[in-house]
Amino acid sequence: MDYYLNLQYSVTLYPDPEGGYVAQIKDLSGCLIQGETLDETIANINEARELWIETAYEAGDEIPLPSTDDTYSGKLLLRMPKSLHRRLAEKADRENVSLNQYIVSVLSQG
Repeated sequence: MDYYLNLQYSVTLYPDPEGGYVAQIKDLSGCLIQGETLDETIANINEARELWIETAYEAGDEIPLPSTDDTYSGKLLLRMPKSLHRRLAEKADRENVSLNQYIVSVLSQG
């Protein structure tokens, strides 16, 4: 089971229209949670992933491996105006998350 618990699954984060955030691991069918803040949502999805894998393992169900796409590295170099950088950093600070986490959340919305 340790093998499966150490696999890295992609997580999709997006804001909930009613407030807070939603996180989903598409490779693990039905692994979907909510949280009030980004930090809480990330903690919740990590716990949900572990519970999903443990439940499937104990039931003898197939545990899918993370899907991969070697075409994309997940890294992106982006230039932006200083004023936009400042506004994004301030909003991330208000959410108590890193700038990278905040930008990923904003991009996931659209």
